[in-house]
Amino acid sequence: MPDIRINKDLVIPEKEIKFSFARSRGPGGQNVNKVNTKVVLRFDVNGSKALSTAQKKRLRQKMASRISRNGVLVLSASSQRSQHANRQAVVRRFAELLSEALKEKPPRKKTKVSKAAKERRLKEKKHLSALKKMRAKKLDWD
Repeated sequence: MPDIRINKDLVIPEKEIKFSFARSRGPGGQNVNKVNTKVVLRFDVNGSKALSTAQKKRLRQKMASRISRNGVLVLSASSQRSQHANRQAVVRRFAELLSEALKEKPPRKKTKVSKAAKERRLKEKKHLSALKKMRAKKLDWD
């Protein structure tokens, strides 16, 4: 298996990923009973040399529910009937998840309320105030 390209700057070497195989559930007839088609991918986030410290921290935060206490990311695929197809599917999902988790959102640019917007807001407030004044009961003390 070749190295996995996550984005233009990051490639995970194949030696950092461990695969294991098990019998899969679901359709497949007797194939299900005889062949280990389920693929389980394990990636040690804490022990990875391909990731920087900041990337490891970001992954642990973004993917906390998928990473074990030991810092191992575990993914599995069993929807296909062949081990090869499941292996490709789990690698594809692994690359997508890491790519999405490592994307950095651009910093928010502070914006200023325009002068026209402020004037519209004040004009509307004065209008509503005038309406409420007209509704008020006027007491005549004559």
